[in-house]
Amino acid sequence: MSRGTFEEGAEAVFRQKIGTATPHRLDGSEITTSAEAMTAIAEALSFPDTFGNNLDALYDCLTDLSWLPPGEHALVWAKTAVLRDADRPAYDAIRTALSEAVTDDTPEKAFLSVFLLTD
Repeated sequence: MSRGTFEEGAEAVFRQKIGTATPHRLDGSEITTSAEAMTAIAEALSFPDTFGNNLDALYDCLTDLSWLPPGEHALVWAKTAVLRDADRPAYDAIRTALSEAVTDDTPEKAFLSVFLLTD
């Protein structure tokens, strides 16, 4: 059973649910491509330099997080609609990788929750 959360909603919902997780914010206001989204996620979560910048590498990093302190880490992506409107297939693929990574039940000391802000 996964320990993380994957949710879409308003900022107010996120504030109530983040609890003690370490937030990692991503401003999506200028993200219009898959490559830009992966780079922004990698920067927000301090991915290792070896990150391969593709969906498989994204999933692998999201389910590892061994370089981060133990505990819950919350990726908070604001303005997700920018990528969704610019490139729906890219948005759907990244959203799926995020969702699947959260439900991965591999035991790790650091684990992920994802909040996609819709406002």
